Amino acid sequence: MKIIAMIPARYAATRFPGKLMQQLGNKTVIRHTYDNTLATGLFDEVVVVTDSDIIFNEITVHGGKAIMSIKQHESGSDRIAEAAAGLEVDIIVNVQGDEPLVKKEPLQKLLKVFEGEDARPDDPFGRGKKVQVASLMQELKEQKFIEDPNYVKVAVDLNMNSLMFSRSVVPYHRDKTVKPVYYEHIGVYAFRKEALMSFTNWPITPLEAAEKIECLRYLEHGIPLKMVVTEYMGVEIDTPEDLERANRLLG
Repeated sequence: MKIIAMIPARYAATRFPGKLMQQLGNKTVIRHTYDNTLATGLFDEVVVVTDSDIIFNEITVHGGKAIMSIKQHESGSDRIAEAAAGLEVDIIVNVQGDEPLVKKEPLQKLLKVFEGEDARPDDPFGRGKKVQVASLMQELKEQKFIEDPNYVKVAVDLNMNSLMFSRSVVPYHRDKTVKPVYYEHIGVYAFRKEALMSFTNWPITPLEAAEKIECLRYLEHGIPLKMVVTEYMGVEIDTPEDLERANRLLG
């Protein structure tokens, strides 16, 4: 089974323009992401897919592999689908360019769900079907992060399949005698190639357009994401404050 990691890297981020070229310790954010993904040793190949000459040069001048995307894309998945279309590959892992502290163990757990079936093949609820898409999540415990729309929340069923992704507080804590668990969706995905190709051929869906959360496109087409809990302890760089937090974690 051939497994490739692809890192979509757009320069003109809406909330924090040029964030991938910001300095984090002794390297840029995008180089940390690339180098840490490569260092896991889990992949046959690691590639940055970008629309930016600046990011392309940042990776290639330091010996990494990068591909320039040809078209404009609405999401990172669309961007890597363009690059993956002509490749012979079974599983593609989408590591977001703004996840510089990516580690081996979470990615290893993510890939493991593709090794077998979820349940018996005759399960009437379809739980025996092969996993098509998987992603990571971590528990959110601080109320300020639970309420922060920059933190995408995910609700799951009893089999750890995604039910909903939202920037709102999900679940809503109406019954105060119940203590809900809140999960943050970490934007690291793994797809079977055919699932990714289907995704990129579908138009943007209504919930995806409203929330600006790309994986809702899968849910709106009836494909759940298998969610994997991790003690990730990473930082997604969405704001200058996130960059400060990441610098503190680096020490």
